[in-house]
Amino acid sequence: MIKTIQIQVSPECAEKRNLLLKKISKDFNIEKKNIKHLDILKKSIDARQKKIKINLKIDIYINQKHITKEEKTTYKNVSKAKEIIIIGAGPAGLFAALQLIEKGLKPIIIERGKKVRNRRRDLAKLTKEHIVNSDSNYCFGEGGAGTFSDGKLYTRSKKRGDVNRILDILVEHGATKQIKIDAHPHIGTNKLPKIIENIRETIINYGGEIHFNSRLTDINIKNNKVHSITLKNSTIINCSKIILATGHSARDIYSLLNNKGISLELKSFALGVRVEHSQELIDKIQYKCNQREEYLPPAPYSIARQINGRGVYSFCMCPGGIIAPCATSQEEVVTNGWSPSKRDFPTSNSGIVVELKIDDFKDFKSQGPLAGIAFQKKIEQQAWEMGGKTQKVPAQRLVDFVNGKISKDVAETSYLPGVESANLKELLPDFILKNLQKGFLEFGKHMKGFFTNEAIVHAPESRTSSPVRIPRDPKTLEHIKIKGLYPCGEGAGYAGGIISAAIDGQKCAPMCS
Repeated sequence: MIKTIQIQVSPECAEKRNLLLKKISKDFNIEKKNIKHLDILKKSIDARQKKIKINLKIDIYINQKHITKEEKTTYKNVSKAKEIIIIGAGPAGLFAALQLIEKGLKPIIIERGKKVRNRRRDLAKLTKEHIVNSDSNYCFGEGGAGTFSDGKLYTRSKKRGDVNRILDILVEHGATKQIKIDAHPHIGTNKLPKIIENIRETIINYGGEIHFNSRLTDINIKNNKVHSITLKNSTIINCSKIILATGHSARDIYSLLNNKGISLELKSFALGVRVEHSQELIDKIQYKCNQREEYLPPAPYSIARQINGRGVYSFCMCPGGIIAPCATSQEEVVTNGWSPSKRDFPTSNSGIVVELKIDDFKDFKSQGPLAGIAFQKKIEQQAWEMGGKTQKVPAQRLVDFVNGKISKDVAETSYLPGVESANLKELLPDFILKNLQKGFLEFGKHMKGFFTNEAIVHAPESRTSSPVRIPRDPKTLEHIKIKGLYPCGEGAGYAGGIISAAIDGQKCAPMCS
């Protein structure tokens, strides 16, 4: 028989199968010899008390042999099937392509950037030489913005679709099965590229196409219907249906649509800074200990407060990770964070951002639905100037930031292009600055030790989500005015992370059949 149990154990017990067997045998009065297999279904950490516990959901096989079931997705050869154009090879575009193949349709992905491995050279130039390739960077290229990130796979939006389906596909393409168990799974920036390559191989092996270095320059519309697309080399591809999955930083696409009179909507987002602490300090705070226990992972944190009627909260927290330069144009500075799979860097970082409202963009009203982008760009470009017109990021010690005092020196951080000591009140709009200052004080009350001048504030953290929504029919997922145009994923304003973008890609694909 198979018995499903919930049990709370020590971190060591959770990692050592013999200890776990012993505890289960004792707690549930099952003879150890009769337990033939343990299948851990879910795992989470309970750090509310000083003594850390691990919550486990387990299937116990009692006098029953466990048979491993390897269920793989069945794909069809679609090399001669009806073609559907996908713009963008991020999670939305890639998972849309896989879904099209399942449905017997041929995906043709148009990607402005390079293959995932080739992107590394451009990232190195960005970091070492401060040269930004506008088509190949942390945001653009195979796998999208999530490829060189922490690879977080958690979403609160369970209503969006089948999360487990996405996780299964990732496992099929090389991700560890642990992502289906952990409460807050992640893959890590060191492992994501290979998984992305494997997905590409599946798409190509079953008859799909992926065209790199192929930036979209025009969508040709006739009688409010998609007629064709034009690429940067002047190639024209006739098509009647497009899944537009270009990501939240494709400003040229938003401008293209706006200039063509295609309906867009101004969308709120969040903007702030990225703060870095030592991982050792975060471990001490979160685990209430002097030193992190051997069997515990580097501690994350998630924190939010309402300040003056606005949400101030942590965003994309990266335990054991580094801060990365994520500009998509030469004359701008943008920060983000990532972690490897083991999260074993000595530093941790998190975006700390302020909720923005549509009215905040009133100074850019002339930009219409692109007002949020203009607001965003102004701060990013000013940060570039403050960093000496390089990819150095303006930075300030945390206590100094809150007190409005320029730091005499800024310690070396994980941000490899380097930091430039600056007073961030000269960069951030006053309402963002004051809410962040109050927010950090509140965070310090909640997390004793968090508010320290050893922590370094980097600015800006500005690419939290799309500042634009491309409106679509809620049933057909087609643009409200343009037939054959299917806005999809983060760039369209309908997702916020790898999982939700992948789900949206899988939702949009069948609508094109």
